[in-house]
Amino acid sequence: MSAIGVLTGGGDCPGLNAAIRAVVRGAVDRGYEVIGIRHGWRGLAEGDTVALDRAAVAGILPRGGTILGTTGYDPFREGTVEAVRATTRSLGLAGVVVIGGEGTLGVARRLHEELAYPVVGVPKTIDNDLAGTELTIGFDTAVHICTAAIDRLHTTAESHNRVMVVEVMGRHTGWIAAASGIAGGADVIFVPEAPTPIEDACEHILARHEQGKDFSIVVAAEGYRLTRRSGEQEELVIQEVDRYGYVRLGGIGHVIAREISAGTGFETRVTVLGHVQRGGTPTARDRFVATRLGLHAARLADEGSWGRMAAVLGDTIGDVSLEEATRERRGLSPEWIEAARIVA
Repeated sequence: MSAIGVLTGGGDCPGLNAAIRAVVRGAVDRGYEVIGIRHGWRGLAEGDTVALDRAAVAGILPRGGTILGTTGYDPFREGTVEAVRATTRSLGLAGVVVIGGEGTLGVARRLHEELAYPVVGVPKTIDNDLAGTELTIGFDTAVHICTAAIDRLHTTAESHNRVMVVEVMGRHTGWIAAASGIAGGADVIFVPEAPTPIEDACEHILARHEQGKDFSIVVAAEGYRLTRRSGEQEELVIQEVDRYGYVRLGGIGHVIAREISAGTGFETRVTVLGHVQRGGTPTARDRFVATRLGLHAARLADEGSWGRMAAVLGDTIGDVSLEEATRERRGLSPEWIEAARIVA
């Protein structure tokens, strides 16, 4: 009996277990054994695996996180590509289903293009910025969490006549900020794709107060650069660089709050949602999307359609090449940016 491997890499998010479950059930239905690979690509380099069957994935559908664990390990950077290939051969894997974002799927693309490694991708990132798919696993839950937080902040902001700045995730794109800002009725939305001069934001908040609105809600993506009317942009606010070389952003909310307080004189508070956006139970939509993507990935593996990524294409699940999926980030469209501007 042939075997298929499955791994999760990069940041965790709600819906990963639903995808793992679907890959296992889809592969078993086609007569395959499934080997779970722990801790992303590092598990293949080190041979850290676990057998998965229908019983092993029972009950994991509503669980957040990933039962396989995850890291940002890159075998090209670590010099362990041959170890990855050796483990793949020793396990007798026909191929590997890789559930990840830009970094994890970028490794998958390189392995396939340079070494003909048999791999299929599944798009996962709360940032929703992978090309070739209209939706990624984890995005819907993250937006739901952020919107609920904004709803709660409305009442306390109004009670104290304050400006509330909410910092959400979004390293390079503003999908979470725009979606939760629109859904939560934010008054100013800062996204990397369309920098808003801080002076304009202050004037807008002052105008609201002149019209009798004594509070305002501001939403900012963590990857936003403070921008002034002169066109000057400040550097990204970086907290640290992790062991795998990825920068951890965070702090732009406090920068924006100081500027608004100085520019308006209004009392301003900051809420940084941080990793709460990644945790907890996935929404029904994330479970459904993850399941459909995982089943399609199992089918692609069975067909030997390596180098492809399962993707949400309108109302259907299709697939695109890993090269297309990782060629560039998918930013907010002009329509999204205009919608955010009008409603805010």
